[in-house]
Amino acid sequence: MRFVLASKSPRRKEILSLVGMKFECMESTEEERADRSLLPGEYVMKLASDKAENVEGNCGFDGDRLIIGADTVVVCDGRILGKPADGREAFTMLSSLSGRSHSVYTGVAVRGYKDGVRISRTFFEETRVEFYPMSDEDINRYIATGDPLDKAGAYGIQGVCCAHIKGIEGDYLNVVGLPVSRLCMELNKLNIDWRN
Repeated sequence: MRFVLASKSPRRKEILSLVGMKFECMESTEEERADRSLLPGEYVMKLASDKAENVEGNCGFDGDRLIIGADTVVVCDGRILGKPADGREAFTMLSSLSGRSHSVYTGVAVRGYKDGVRISRTFFEETRVEFYPMSDEDINRYIATGDPLDKAGAYGIQGVCCAHIKGIEGDYLNVVGLPVSRLCMELNKLNIDWRN
């Protein structure tokens, strides 16, 4: 079985490597588009599916193969927060998360073939995250590191921002960008050996 991660995310690559999966990476060329009026779980599953299907169409090989697409967003007060466009938007996002709880959703799509049989599975995970209160100075200092600018909700739980995390409820790796334990369980249900 050939596994292809439909992402160039160093965080997702690291997470998949943790469980011993051998895989290739191929970034989706599809522009991320989904209706923001969808429920958060449906929204991230749609984006993950689009990525997996785009890479599957471009991968150029047959036989047993599995494409894994994923997408992560932060949801606060019912609003979906993707990656900030700039420091100002990052400040707005982090201010809205300060001293409060929010949800992180990651959608995962698995597409491919095993023994000539089509495989298609999509799911999402939700993790609750609570921040300690952050001062404007705290937020600006964090933005100055550049870390928030390529992350959903303008923060990475695994980096400098961990100093402001009060607690989480659910899968930590889901917040980093890939609920790998759930992915492994779904592959087990499909009788796919991911320990290659």
